[in-house]
Amino acid sequence: MPLRRNPTARQLRLGAELRRMRERSGMSSTEAARLLGTNQAQISNIEASRFGVSADRVRALARNYACSDPALVEALVAMAVERRRGWWEEYREILPASLLDLAELEHHAVRIRTAYVAHVPGLLQTPEHAREIFRQAVPALTPPEIEHRVSHRVKRQTILYGDAPTSYEAIVHEAALRMQFGGPFTARRQLRHILDMTEHDHITVRVIPFTAGSFPGSGQSILYATGPVAKLDTVQLDTEHGSEFLDAEAQLDRYRVVLDRMESVALDEAASRKVIHDVARS
Repeated sequence: MPLRRNPTARQLRLGAELRRMRERSGMSSTEAARLLGTNQAQISNIEASRFGVSADRVRALARNYACSDPALVEALVAMAVERRRGWWEEYREILPASLLDLAELEHHAVRIRTAYVAHVPGLLQTPEHAREIFRQAVPALTPPEIEHRVSHRVKRQTILYGDAPTSYEAIVHEAALRMQFGGPFTARRQLRHILDMTEHDHITVRVIPFTAGSFPGSGQSILYATGPVAKLDTVQLDTEHGSEFLDAEAQLDRYRVVLDRMESVALDEAASRKVIHDVARS
């Protein structure tokens, strides 16, 4: 089996979960290899996502590790057998890998919670708003690079449409609503688009007003993607060098608390819509 050169974040997560399962069982990679009828290097390559792994092997490893969580095992099996190339693969040689990993994460999430202070969440941005943001990138992007990023962002938004859209909950600070990216016309269209999106039952937008004062998480954007089981949840953070993906249980617990506390200081849905409407009118 050829080695993978650049495993995706989803492939890396599968390997990491198999390693965690083994470590929780107290079994060494050498012992795991013996029970599976292979060698230690094979186990290491599977856990590092350098090799793929079949559904039968995922189940065999889970049995050997005495895993008592069948829902987790079947979720890992689904990750292992996923062979279909997503739409994001067309950008593989065009955009940074972290943007493709983000699209894949969102595609497979069953629920998304996100919080932004200085920006409108990407899944709610209009093309004009997104284009203006990309024009401010450092180092500067060429016009084709900007358009590739805009089209990628728009395609990410397809998870919010269709027969089985993803549940989406966004917390947005009033500051982001008042940023006039692209000027008043573009800003007004962006706000009206958010109001239109909140008409969908599966989309919730709540605003943190200026009057809320301080709150946790005010210095960063957060995307919390809920997996098919809680142990496969993922947090994505935006940084100057790209996306950062977190999946340790302590990290997931921390960001669940942060989002809950941000939500506690946000206005309810009706009051939030009124704020967005008032900002758009002004």
